[in-house]
Amino acid sequence: MVVFFKALPFGIFLTLIIALFMGSGGTSGGVLAIFPFNVTIPEIGIDMTLYWSWNLFLASTALAFAILFLMD
Repeated sequence: MVVFFKALPFGIFLTLIIALFMGSGGTSGGVLAIFPFNVTIPEIGIDMTLYWSWNLFLASTALAFAILFLMD
């Protein structure tokens, strides 16, 4: 169970990086279903677009979980 919680940040990071490159290129990734969403924080002047994919998040978290589990 602890390994799963250790794998979550790696899954989030990997998803953001891969979705950023694929989404900014204009593709939805087919089965990955990458979609854009806006993040706006007017108090500090942040207005940006991020990309996310739940399918990619599950796959990258499973990969990180397997790698961390095998390291124990």
